[in-house]
Amino acid sequence: MEEGSEFQQVFKMMRLDSQEADTPLFGDDDDDATALKRKSKIKHPLATFFHLFFRTTAIIVYLLCEILSSSFIFYMVTIILLLSCDFWTVKNVSGRLMVGLRWWNQVDDDGKSHWVFESRPATSKKVATNSESRIFWLGLVVCPVLWVIFVFSTLFSFNFKWLGVVIMGVALQWANLYGYVRCKVGGKTDLRRLATDYLGSQFFKRAMAKQQGP
Repeated sequence: MEEGSEFQQVFKMMRLDSQEADTPLFGDDDDDATALKRKSKIKHPLATFFHLFFRTTAIIVYLLCEILSSSFIFYMVTIILLLSCDFWTVKNVSGRLMVGLRWWNQVDDDGKSHWVFESRPATSKKVATNSESRIFWLGLVVCPVLWVIFVFSTLFSFNFKWLGVVIMGVALQWANLYGYVRCKVGGKTDLRRLATDYLGSQFFKRAMAKQQGP
């Protein structure tokens, strides 16, 4: 009887061990749907909201200012404040939180100014989600293009009183775009050489395709 009870105890222990062995560790039981949900989740909703709020509001105010009122000074100051808030928010908050990039200027001990472009290490546990990355880059690229269009529309319509405002919009938003592109491709990378290499490769591919054609 004692041998039978010992055998049953050993069998129970083996059964428990097998159940524990079948239990996945460190969240390995997440299926593809759960992984996809995590990648598409917005981890920083407040930063995402203000990343788009200031720049979108500045564009809307610029488009509707002459329809709503004829007070040029009020709307000029409002747009400049919105653009300034957008520049500070994108440069110091949303870029770091949403995509893990940041850039700034620092002065060394010799009094020389240096631009620093950093990106989050690939080994970091904090990975940017696909949704936040798309929202960040979409807002970062589209809005500066719109301000360039506003510059040409101001020139062609001879509405020169708004020229200073739209040029400021171009300068502030293109500065952030340039800084984050440098962070993305590498701070020491020459963007002109990178663009030249890309165009050269595209031209080479087209030439090879024409030679292989009938």
